[in-house]
Amino acid sequence: MVLAAPESCETLIIGAGMSGLAAGIRLAQYDHDVVVLDRHSLWGGLNSFYKKAGKPFDVGLHALTNFVPKGTRGRPLTRILRQLRIPYEALQLGQQWGSESAFPDVKLAFSNDFELLRSEVATKFPAEIDGFDRLSRYLADYPDLPSGGELVMARPRLREYLRDERLIDLLLLPILYYGSPTPDDIEWSSFVVLWKSLYEEGFAKPRGGVRTILSLLRNRYRELGGRLCMNQGVAAILHRAGRAVGVRLDDGREIRCERILSSAGFVETMALCGSEWEERFPAQTHAGRMTFVECISVLDRPVTDLGHDQTITFFNTSERLAYRPPAAPYDTASGVICCPDHYEDQDEGCGPALRLTLRAHPEAWFEMTPEQYAAQKEAAWRDGHAAILPFAPDIRPHTTFVDTFTPRTIAHFTGHTFGVVYGSPQKHPEGLTPLSQLFLCGTDQGFLGIVGAMLSGIAMANRHALGAASPA
Repeated sequence: MVLAAPESCETLIIGAGMSGLAAGIRLAQYDHDVVVLDRHSLWGGLNSFYKKAGKPFDVGLHALTNFVPKGTRGRPLTRILRQLRIPYEALQLGQQWGSESAFPDVKLAFSNDFELLRSEVATKFPAEIDGFDRLSRYLADYPDLPSGGELVMARPRLREYLRDERLIDLLLLPILYYGSPTPDDIEWSSFVVLWKSLYEEGFAKPRGGVRTILSLLRNRYRELGGRLCMNQGVAAILHRAGRAVGVRLDDGREIRCERILSSAGFVETMALCGSEWEERFPAQTHAGRMTFVECISVLDRPVTDLGHDQTITFFNTSERLAYRPPAAPYDTASGVICCPDHYEDQDEGCGPALRLTLRAHPEAWFEMTPEQYAAQKEAAWRDGHAAILPFAPDIRPHTTFVDTFTPRTIAHFTGHTFGVVYGSPQKHPEGLTPLSQLFLCGTDQGFLGIVGAMLSGIAMANRHALGAASPA
């Protein structure tokens, strides 16, 4: 049953992804009149799920970061669960087996025990261990929240502690692939958030994959009386005298509201405000460029039978780190190899599988004919799996089914300009836009990953709808 959008509400949320649903839950907890709208029939946005050829697949979720054991206090995951009133056990988390950052001649293994990464650095870069320890101590006390002000990049800051560029590249590789909209580097406060998320805390996966998280969020939101209106996209944001006052839907209906929280992205949100605002913040100069093509291969046997037991391998085939939009539709010089069943206590899902993520050109995929599009997807799978042979087994003879998504797929299901994944390089930590009562949540607010998206929704709901005095 499709729930029809009302004519008015207190707060309207654009997008039923992680941040939008978390914001909706937070508001509904305080009997706030809140509506979440989404253009599509399936909630989740960039992190969602689908079924093809009778097999269930996750989209977006390689791992849930920020893993901590039950009872750990004051960390992002437990703060989220406390504020959303979701029991820790409901996530059914299984920890990663172990991951690595890999170049052709050197690898750094890491897990949910930070000491493993430290021991790897001490063994393979012994001259750098003192600097690594100073960096680790500094970051341990650094706030794990996005910050505004002057844009400071991570690479120059890392050089204050580390002299070996290879070690810097190895440490940056997983972090860039997990959340950077900026070629070859990442803004410093985002680096800090991801350092803590990936290295100090670590990876886990809910039993049942991303749908477990999304079902918890959707069900919690509905239990609290929140209205979730799918198949009802926003065509325009209505504003008067510099203040957002409502939205116009794709079918022409209008909804009036006191405020709007948009998870659509900054450029995309301003485009909804009309041509004047779209021209002030054109996509060519304000949108990000980092996007990806991903091939999901279902196999006839477990990947461990082929000699590979890593959960995630962040690989780089050249001497220096390659993280920038490629000139070609895709590039195999670096990427991510993920085995979605290499977590503790997982169900079968789609069966033994391997996901390969490669950098993609942000515009080329939109210009292809259907025949070119199909051929390029096949080529990305073929060339990508040939390129990763130094880091993973040859799965090609054992592949029984392949599904590939591209920037075109991402744009269709998220509305992100160019199909970008990590939004604009310029974040908005306060969630503010040029229009009063129009706020951002999600990626362009500055939080990263699944946990970050939910934190963003909670933080923006607290700040801009419930007020600073809202209970924690």
